[in-house]
Amino acid sequence: MARVSALWIYPVKSCGGIALETVEVLTQGFQGDRQWMIVDADGKFLSQRQYPQLARVKPHITEDNLTLTFDDFSPLKLSPKTVGSLKPVTIWRNQTQALDQGPEAAAWFSEVLQTPCRLVRQSPDHPRPLNPKYALWETQNVSFADGYPVLLTNTASLKLLEEKLGAAVSMNQFRPNLVVETAQPFAEDHWQTVDIGGTTFVTAKPCERCIVITTNQTTGDRHPNQEPLRTLGTFRRTAKGILFGINLMPTSSGKISVGDAVILNPMSS
Repeated sequence: MARVSALWIYPVKSCGGIALETVEVLTQGFQGDRQWMIVDADGKFLSQRQYPQLARVKPHITEDNLTLTFDDFSPLKLSPKTVGSLKPVTIWRNQTQALDQGPEAAAWFSEVLQTPCRLVRQSPDHPRPLNPKYALWETQNVSFADGYPVLLTNTASLKLLEEKLGAAVSMNQFRPNLVVETAQPFAEDHWQTVDIGGTTFVTAKPCERCIVITTNQTTGDRHPNQEPLRTLGTFRRTAKGILFGINLMPTSSGKISVGDAVILNPMSS
């Protein structure tokens, strides 16, 4: 039987993640996932695609605050309070309003990236709508994730990739929220829904991978030969891109934990 192998949230988009034993599932994604985002002067999001050193920005949950560390910098403490002046921001084709987190956070990240930037947080008054092509209902929203509430990856898929590459690959390079332990590589291509602990997730679309998966999520270094992206492309390249993992949409709120059984429902033929 398939089981939940790991659960991750990434409080600041494109920065380090936090592995959890239990997560609260919301219809817009895991609670606490990608609530903050770094943007340039024009409000366009910045990510590991341009700045791989963001992998070295590590989040730590301390009491009621989120603390970020980077190399030998003084830690940056963020409050969960959703306050600040509104700033127009852009994530891919989406435009919304986000809450600017002030000059201290802006100065800290500007030093990390060596470029002027701001830190913003999602505004409860300006939700970001999910792609209407895949949304389960008209008002379904999503966090600052690239496009969908939850990203699932499969341990058997990683094992096959490692066999073809002839080297170990860390699952965290794929930055999943939900890792499922199964015996069949890329079985998620054929799933319609995933049931875990009373919560149902509907599959949206496979995840197209980019240069980020070549970044060591501990050091921020890129693989000199663009692995494992290059090897993945030899057997998972499609007209839509190089695929690994699948995007999910929760149908309701709930709670799931590492070790939970996963009920996989295939697409109807």
